[in-house]
Amino acid sequence: MEFRIERSALTDAVAWAARVLPTRSPVPVLGGLRLEADSGRLRISGLDYEASACIEVEAETVRAGTALVMGKRLLDVCRVLPEGAVECTVEGSRFSVAARDARFGLSVLPLDDYPALPPLPEVCGAVDSEEFAAAVAHVTVAAGRDDTLPTLTGIRLGLDGGTMTLAATDRYRFAVRTLAWKPETAHVSADVVVSARRLSEIARSFGRSGMVRFALDAGSVGFELAGMRTTVRLLDGRLPRHEKLFTMADPMSAVTDRAPLVEAVRRVAVVADGDSPLHLTFSGGSVLLQAGYEDDVASQSLPAVLEGADGLTVAFNPSYLMDALASFDTPAVRFRLMGPGQRAMITGRTAGDDPAEGADPAEGAAARPTHRHLLMSVKPLL
Repeated sequence: MEFRIERSALTDAVAWAARVLPTRSPVPVLGGLRLEADSGRLRISGLDYEASACIEVEAETVRAGTALVMGKRLLDVCRVLPEGAVECTVEGSRFSVAARDARFGLSVLPLDDYPALPPLPEVCGAVDSEEFAAAVAHVTVAAGRDDTLPTLTGIRLGLDGGTMTLAATDRYRFAVRTLAWKPETAHVSADVVVSARRLSEIARSFGRSGMVRFALDAGSVGFELAGMRTTVRLLDGRLPRHEKLFTMADPMSAVTDRAPLVEAVRRVAVVADGDSPLHLTFSGGSVLLQAGYEDDVASQSLPAVLEGADGLTVAFNPSYLMDALASFDTPAVRFRLMGPGQRAMITGRTAGDDPAEGADPAEGAAARPTHRHLLMSVKPLL
């Protein structure tokens, strides 16, 4: 096996495939990347028990062949290579990498012990990679971190005709984002749960590359774009539905600029020790943020446009509130509040939105924001 390729192309391809490699594995060959050179193409693939990745790039093939090399070590080597052309050769049990005056030799692993790459499930449609990455980022913040409850560490991926719904919850918050996609047939439907960490990695890795082909079967979900192909195993179980939980009758509504609010939350939360709450008091055209008790206290006031009841105080876990606000990219956010210790809905708002937009979920899907984040407030202690 012998091939030549530009250092940047090799590094990017190795890094993309190495994302799925396990940190620790009782099976040593699963730490390897399979490199196959043939007919002017280099195919690099890796897998573990949950996910697989395969990428094809152009490379000058001098001698066709296949090799299995430790993926993390190969990536470390690629990152320190000088710029320019790289020549890779397999001779006996050694994989040699040469670029200008730099030379590296890596041991190869036994190919016979390496499992076959799982096939891509049947393609059922396509979704814009940039919009998909943004949608996954919006909901990932609400996914659970407790591995003893694996289903809650996932993102619900629902398909209903031309609408894709992404949702995540850790029982204390619930984020939902809908977006359009292009199904292959008119009647595509699905309701599955995918690891939030894996889906986030996949979405980020595609960047702004175009339309991602989306594939699904009973046990896995797959994505394919521009020579990149990846699969991930589905999680067992189902996430709770959000429709009834998101229905709020006669809430108080308040709109405020997002960036100043994020800075104020970050500033005031400095004195909020542990899980002590951050209080928001909406009154008289402003929102007052307060945190701390006795000697260590902080507060800041910001303008807010109020609708409905006046003089309402609610409190949130500061980290949860910051995560929710940071997941939006709109210039302003709207709070819909039921009262202390009850549900609170946060949605994005742009300058052109109608002031009443999003106030009534019963108005229909077209009127609802595509990104919604529900938080459970705590009873204020001030």
